[in-house]
Amino acid sequence: MVDEQRFRGQILGCGTTSGTRVVLGHWWESPFGPFADAMVEDAAGHRVLVAPPQVADFVSTTYRFDEVVQTPVSVRTGTGRAPDHLEAEAGPLRLRAAVGRRTALGRLLRLVPARLAVAPTFALLTDPVARVLLDGVRTRGSAGNGRHETYSATDVRALTGVRVSWAGRDLGALADVDPPVRFGFGSTPRRPSLTQVVTTVRG
Repeated sequence: MVDEQRFRGQILGCGTTSGTRVVLGHWWESPFGPFADAMVEDAAGHRVLVAPPQVADFVSTTYRFDEVVQTPVSVRTGTGRAPDHLEAEAGPLRLRAAVGRRTALGRLLRLVPARLAVAPTFALLTDPVARVLLDGVRTRGSAGNGRHETYSATDVRALTGVRVSWAGRDLGALADVDPPVRFGFGSTPRRPSLTQVVTTVRG
């Protein structure tokens, strides 16, 4: 019998003009209940995980980090079906992002039937396309310790602005995720975005 863990939520990916890149996961459903975590890579390539104690071990054995900060992580969004902003507090990280319209990729993903879009087999089929069209993006790969992971995106919205600080130091204005982050087998899209996703870990 294959052990399978499924996470439903959204991933925010953005760069800053200081060279620091941030990946924020906001998970509504997971084997650990609702939670949020942040992965931060600075211009020198130092990778930090900021996560609640109850999920830090799982995340740190799934991805690669140079430092792990265990602390509560909170996320707040605007109201309505398409919130116009997202705020997060994660230990030394403070983030507020302005969320814009659905991207062309998001509109395309919305055409895919929901049951097909979240199937791990569909993620396997779309991986070659993602590799060609989206620099650094992968929809399947290793989750460490003999496990495998797939990402099934169902919507993408652009970020139009961001305020980010680390330990009180402003990290600059919104920029592309460049170079791609190196936490796991793939990065977020180069253009700053908020992606709704279903992640499946098997093994």
